[in-house]
Amino acid sequence: MNIINIEHIAKIYKVGFEEVHALRDVSLRIDKNEYVAIMGPSGSGKSTLMNMLGCLDTPTSGKYEFKGVSVSEMSDNELAKIRNKEIGFVFQTFNLLARSDAVHNVELPLIYAGVPTAERKERAIQALIDVGLKDRLHHKPNELSGGQRQRVAIARALVTNPSIILADEPTGNLDSKTGEEIMGLFHEIHEKGNTIILVTHEEYIAEHAARIVRLKDGLIEKDERVERRYIPKIKSTVAQ
Repeated sequence: MNIINIEHIAKIYKVGFEEVHALRDVSLRIDKNEYVAIMGPSGSGKSTLMNMLGCLDTPTSGKYEFKGVSVSEMSDNELAKIRNKEIGFVFQTFNLLARSDAVHNVELPLIYAGVPTAERKERAIQALIDVGLKDRLHHKPNELSGGQRQRVAIARALVTNPSIILADEPTGNLDSKTGEEIMGLFHEIHEKGNTIILVTHEEYIAEHAARIVRLKDGLIEKDERVERRYIPKIKSTVAQ
């Protein structure tokens, strides 16, 4: 099943009197349960493409269909609904509320979606248990390690049962051992049926995916299926 279909996407930013072509002519299709890494050097357009895929930005030209519906024809409310329910975002900087505990941080998308209090707490707690944080439910971000904070962020991304997990440099602020644990967690999430789109500049992180899309100067330079790196089982597994 096709989830994302973009055709001849271009994005031009105006900087003063100059035009910056962040994306030039990008076409890409992503199917359900794919695990795709988007790679490229700084300035290649990968962040712009991620923003497009996440419905955080709109193209200057071209077509983007999400589950067969044209994104350009969606209202602001419809786009917000997709960002809240269909796409789970995981960022390099975690983006957690410093004064809130793990449960409240994970609840946030459900609050915006209008889910009743009792149900959203139950779902948030289960999502945290699923990522191995049963004993950290009421810890605030400054009481958690970097890896634990990223697990909270992943639980928050999963709590709405999204169609896609969109991860932007998810191991960028972590040491290599913790990064491997987080990538192991992504592997398990993918095994449960989630579609994962991973944006990274690290080759060894991209190798966890089954497909690597390489960008250069706003164009797709290469799109290839790859043999995935072996992922050792980690202690904290996603619940069955």
